[in-house]
Amino acid sequence: MHKESKVFIAGHRGMVGSAILRGLQKRGFSNFVLKTSAECDLRRQADVESLFEVERPDYVFLAAAKVGGINANNTYRAEFLHDNLMIQNNVIHSAWKFQSTKLMFLGSSCIYPKLAPQPLKEDYLLTGLLEETNEPYAIAKIAGIKMCEAYRDQYGCNFVSVMPTNLYGPNDNYDLKNSHVLPALIRKFHDAKVSGASEVEVWGTGSPKREFLHVDDMAEACIYLMEKFDAKPHSKAPSFLNIGWGEDISIKDLGLLIKDIVGFQGTLKFDTSKPDGTPRKLMDTSRLSAMGFKPTITLEQGIGSVYREFVKTYSSSGIRL
Repeated sequence: MHKESKVFIAGHRGMVGSAILRGLQKRGFSNFVLKTSAECDLRRQADVESLFEVERPDYVFLAAAKVGGINANNTYRAEFLHDNLMIQNNVIHSAWKFQSTKLMFLGSSCIYPKLAPQPLKEDYLLTGLLEETNEPYAIAKIAGIKMCEAYRDQYGCNFVSVMPTNLYGPNDNYDLKNSHVLPALIRKFHDAKVSGASEVEVWGTGSPKREFLHVDDMAEACIYLMEKFDAKPHSKAPSFLNIGWGEDISIKDLGLLIKDIVGFQGTLKFDTSKPDGTPRKLMDTSRLSAMGFKPTITLEQGIGSVYREFVKTYSSSGIRL
């Protein structure tokens, strides 16, 4: 990419999209296409084609998606399938139709089979059954990967995909019904600390293990790969790359870590009537490492910085609830 290249960040106000925007701005990029959902509903083909016809972006980061935790995925199954399919279908097709130089599609680690061997290698895609609670979202993301592959093979498009592990960071969602586990626990422990509660409820048994990556590391990886990772038509190698930290932590230990960082003095109570989800999701990041990229923000450092930001903005309702 050149500094004058026109870059469309779909989902620029979300956690991932805003991190990519910050990363590019730090590098001196300024020619952006940034549209809110009110200005361009990515679920509507006419809106998206009109945007591409007018703006003709050179590079596209497809970070827009309907996302959420276990409860949101399991409750809004139709929306998670429909909305994500529509968003990615419209953007990917328009990037081909209006000849964007390159597109990067952002997926999720939930694309892998529920009981796939650990750590998760790119080759494990479509080798087993998905986790039931987030199956619609996973199917949509798999379709996005395959759509990029199809446009690569049929039309020679330089469309690539990246699969991030669980992300956290600035602009995260702290809604207790729809958020992911890490921001939900930050809010729960903070609220319990302020109210003087004696315990905090954690969903499930606490035994599942999850990997977490700060979104700024994710953004750095995306920008790096937009420069370095190209799609080669009819290649036998996977056209997508895992992005992760390379280590995981149990939900129980995550809760204890957040408890210490927040300064909550009570105990954890595990609600075993709630689902655990996939037992383990650790990404194999050997291909990414071989390309020369490694993340730098440790989990303790990242949660500490996120919590300090949370405290500053919580009372002013400046965070997503």
